[in-house]
Amino acid sequence: QLQASGGGVVQAGDSLRLSCTASGLSFSAFSVGWIRQAPGKDREIVAGISWRGSETYYADSMKGRFTIFRDNAKNTVYLQMNSLKPEDTAVYYCAASRSPLLPATDYNYWGQGTLVTVSS
Repeated sequence: QLQASGGGVVQAGDSLRLSCTASGLSFSAFSVGWIRQAPGKDREIVAGISWRGSETYYADSMKGRFTIFRDNAKNTVYLQMNSLKPEDTAVYYCAASRSPLLPATDYNYWGQGTLVTVSS
């Protein structure tokens, strides 16, 4: 029900835009988060956005580089990633939550993940 896309192989300093498209659910009723998992590391919340898009959350290391935004008419949430670093290499997942908290602590739906690889 959530499809993440947009990953790829880029060089340090490049940009990527990830997309998370929902089907079969009232997407505008959910907050959405991007969570990443690097090899050998725990999952890390990258960013989150409220159901209306009026509130956002970023992990400290992403502030100023990543932007999360959504288009509920297209059932899609985006993660614009600029100034990518090798340490941003990870599988990026999108997830939807009924919780009003940002970042959410529980997610009801998960996408399959999209791999981002940043070379130095």
